[in-house]
Amino acid sequence: MTRTRELASPKPPGARGGFLLPRIALDRAIPVPLQRQLRDQLASAIRTSAAGTRLPSTRLLARVLGVSRNTVLAVYDDLAADGLIEGRRGAAMVVSAGRPLPPNLFITRVILREAGYPARAVDLDDVDGNPLSLIY
Repeated sequence: MTRTRELASPKPPGARGGFLLPRIALDRAIPVPLQRQLRDQLASAIRTSAAGTRLPSTRLLARVLGVSRNTVLAVYDDLAADGLIEGRRGAAMVVSAGRPLPPNLFITRVILREAGYPARAVDLDDVDGNPLSLIY
C-alpha cells in the first residue's frame, strides 16, 4: 500500500519558522525498505533546496508518514554523514551550505551499513602466536 502524505509548512521554506517537507510516498508493498525510500526522496528534495532550509523535526516527520521515529533518525543521520544536512542535538536540521562529502570508506558506520554487519570474521595468529579475530 502506498502511503502519501503532504504537510504544508506554515511559512515558505527557508523563512524563519518554515521548513521543507516535500511530497513523500512510501510504499510498504515493495521490497525496498521504508528507510531507503525515505532517504532517497528526502535526498533528492534536499539537493534542489536552498542552503539553510530547515527540515521538520524527527517526531513530526515520523507522525506524518506513519513510521517509527527511529527510521527518521537513521535517515537524518545518513544524510548528515553524506554532508547533505547539518545540525546539532536539540536544534533543527538544515540543508547544508557546503557540498556533499565524498564517500569515506574508512568510516566504520558506513562500512558496517554497507556490509550488513557482521559480514565476515577471520581468525588469525600474530607473530607471537596470540589469537586475533578480525571482523569486517
